[in-house]
Amino acid sequence: MLWNVPNILTVLRIALIPLFVGIFYLPKDAMTLAAFPAHWVNLTATLIFALAAFTDWLDGYWARKFNQMSGFGAFLDPVADKLMVVAALIVLVDLSRVSAAVALIIIGREIAISALREWMANIGKSSNVAVALIGKIKTAAQMAAIVLLLHYDPINNFPVKEVGDWLIVIAAILTLVSMAYYLKAAWPVMKDSMK
Repeated sequence: MLWNVPNILTVLRIALIPLFVGIFYLPKDAMTLAAFPAHWVNLTATLIFALAAFTDWLDGYWARKFNQMSGFGAFLDPVADKLMVVAALIVLVDLSRVSAAVALIIIGREIAISALREWMANIGKSSNVAVALIGKIKTAAQMAAIVLLLHYDPINNFPVKEVGDWLIVIAAILTLVSMAYYLKAAWPVMKDSMK
């Protein structure tokens, strides 16, 4: 079934991307009548991104619980995830909240591992590069870092920016570690295909 709940949630996640990105480009000049306070912009974009991230968890949970998995969902879900992360990282680089090097590491890994998974699936070896615990930990650190860096403003005495800065570096390191893990898992197949 094409339009089941998980697929609708995935499409919703894609639709939320231009919304949370666009919020950062609303007028903030105090001289304009339609100015938006920077704190409001940060908080609203963060909440929209967090909602999108929640739909990622929810669509997977729903698909498994109610047996609503589909080929369309299997294709679209990772595309939506990567679009969401890439869009957030580009905004954060533009706002000077994340370095271009960190963004390139994370985005480059996403492209490389997506291509590797597609190739492995085409030759019937997708189980070799199935999602591993290191990938899940990387994703958790990455999503937490993005949420904090989108929000940016301190919450009471909690140093949001500083914790976000540390988490994005940890996410970048885990990105490299997880990429090495998947490449190592795929290496025997890759080596055989080069003969």
